[in-house]
Amino acid sequence: MRKLVIWYRRTGPVITLVASAGTALNPWRARLGLTPDQAPTPKQPRLAIAVDGMGGDHAPGPILEGCLDAIDQLALKVLFLAEEAPLRAAIQRGGLQERVNQAIALGALELLPTGPSVAMDDEATSVRRKRDASINLAMDRVKSGEALAVYSAGNSGAVMASAIFRLGRLKGIERPAIGALFPTKDVGRQVLVLDVGANTDCKPSYLHQFALLGNIYSRDVLGVARPRIGLLNIGEEECKGNELALRTHPLLVGEPRLHFAGNCEGRDVLSGEFDVVVCDGFTGNVLLKFLESVGSVLLEVLKAELPRGRRGKVGSAFLRNNLRRIKKRLDHAEHGGALLLGVDGLCVIGHGSSKALSVLGALRLAHTAASHGTLENLHQLSTSPPPPLAAVVD
Repeated sequence: MRKLVIWYRRTGPVITLVASAGTALNPWRARLGLTPDQAPTPKQPRLAIAVDGMGGDHAPGPILEGCLDAIDQLALKVLFLAEEAPLRAAIQRGGLQERVNQAIALGALELLPTGPSVAMDDEATSVRRKRDASINLAMDRVKSGEALAVYSAGNSGAVMASAIFRLGRLKGIERPAIGALFPTKDVGRQVLVLDVGANTDCKPSYLHQFALLGNIYSRDVLGVARPRIGLLNIGEEECKGNELALRTHPLLVGEPRLHFAGNCEGRDVLSGEFDVVVCDGFTGNVLLKFLESVGSVLLEVLKAELPRGRRGKVGSAFLRNNLRRIKKRLDHAEHGGALLLGVDGLCVIGHGSSKALSVLGALRLAHTAASHGTLENLHQLSTSPPPPLAAVVD
């Protein structure tokens, strides 16, 4: 141990210097549109995404900052809709004017004025009164085809109401659902859980439709050839559960378009055994909020358990990168948003407390969904007959 401490004292400054040099290169990478782990790629056409600049507890400044970060790293164009006076003040306060000018000159950013916005504590129906609110005008950009997707970290009830009023539901879908991506124990594999808050009370037919929506997203965007669908329940046996679970189970079993893998207990959600898990919005939202706390709590526990003194410093030095990777996998801010599936347009809803990192993650999600033609495939739910089960292969 003594030799290890001596070695660390001698090489510690070198390790620190190399780490800081890597960090110092990040602004240069960002100017080239790269993240630290990305390699240069040929220039791609920018996909337009409408952003509700007034949505969220910290809007509009951190929302705009996240958009600028996304423009640096992704092939997208941001239509940023916000009230003029708060936006000007946020740009000045955050020192963002130069970055804004560069993005506008690049053709990657448009600042579009709006009327009074929908506040976080407003009723969802306020979107009918405030017709020129930023969330409504953002939805209009998607409806007109000017943008391929919309992002908002605002009042989730108002976002959903605006999406239904302005975009409409997909044919054959009774209620849209919010789908959130959770990490699993398998690196590189995520599980889509829906609904996580749009519908606190559900009918069996809703959960059946949620499964169909999630199946298409998992297949087309996440690249899962044959998504395994699970029904969140208190036991694996089909006789377990409340009335909703008991009545939904046979619908999923008899659906030829799905590979229903059975009931999914709470301990199995992150096991990697399911690709899509369906539940009512009340249960899903409790699950979402609980898992959001897991990453920060786990890191605090690890920090508390590391030895103190020289031994602890040496151990921390070796574990630093591992801890960062763990945090990145578990931190909900890295994922940034959840998809509103079932409306006739791509819509990503962010957390009300979203800041720049969360906005970047949400826009990455929107960009991925738009790039894979997800909406066109969702339309096929009502236009194409169910394929025979024999035609589905692993």
